Amino acid sequence: MRKIPVTESPAENDRPAHSETEGSKSVPAGSDLQGSGADQDEGESLQADLDRFRDLALRTQADFENYKKRSAREKEEAIKYANSSLLERLIAIVDNFELGLEAARGEGESSPVFSGMSMVLKQIMDFLSEHGLRSIDATGQKLDPNLHEAIAHEPSDKVSEGVVIRQTRRGYRMKDRLLRPSSVVVSSGPVN
Repeated sequence: MRKIPVTESPAENDRPAHSETEGSKSVPAGSDLQGSGADQDEGESLQADLDRFRDLALRTQADFENYKKRSAREKEEAIKYANSSLLERLIAIVDNFELGLEAARGEGESSPVFSGMSMVLKQIMDFLSEHGLRSIDATGQKLDPNLHEAIAHEPSDKVSEGVVIRQTRRGYRMKDRLLRPSSVVVSSGPVN
């Protein structure tokens, strides 16, 4: 197979590699037809190779474009959710802080400890919400397995079946992702 330089025009491909003058060699009469058929087969083969490589180049270019788009999307997500592990760890601290706040409430809501802890909790929650963290309020909502984790079922005459009676642990979302599901107790309907 003959190599064709990329800069060579198609008209140059048809010329033989060694140019000969008309009178320098004599060619038998029957061999001209055979040479023409071989040149045609070689030309078709070269055209098929050219088409195949052109197709391969286009596919490779499309793959590269898809790779660039996917990389950009992954980079955006990495930046968007970079703080998620930190916020997830802070959630556990907030849970314990809320338990302490409930204990301080026992002393009375006018107590300086309770009011101080309430202000600190508000500051923490404001900080978390600024960074895209939202709490999930599950009480009174229909059980959604994508947002709620049912830890128990209780019969209830007041709440219909499949509805959350109470939330034992608050769930959180970060932007559009679930960071932690709410732990809930679900109604199993009226007692029979």
